[in-house]
Amino acid sequence: MTDRISQQAAAAKPAEPREDAVLAGYRKSIDNIDAALVHILAERFRITQAVGAYKAGATLPPADPAREKEQIARLRRLAEESDLDPEFSEKFIRFVIEEVIRHHEKARNGDRSERS
Repeated sequence: MTDRISQQAAAAKPAEPREDAVLAGYRKSIDNIDAALVHILAERFRITQAVGAYKAGATLPPADPAREKEQIARLRRLAEESDLDPEFSEKFIRFVIEEVIRHHEKARNGDRSERS
């Protein structure tokens, strides 16, 4: 009887999904791109940290609205050329800009404890 119950349980158990090689390949590519994005963002923030320190020393304001406007327009154009939604690219760069400004304000106030 125990053997029969074990057989029924095994039959009722869903089969293990087979690895889909195509999907696994896509996911590996996505993982690699995500890692590259993190490294690129880290490098970008290292540079903007230096900009923030420079601005603080030169008593320049943390934000530069004219530069921000130019960057947003430039990235929207790049997005369109790359078949990426320009609205998404604008949201992304605005998020990055807001974070950079926050870091620049901290640099201006002498707070260097936060990582970029």
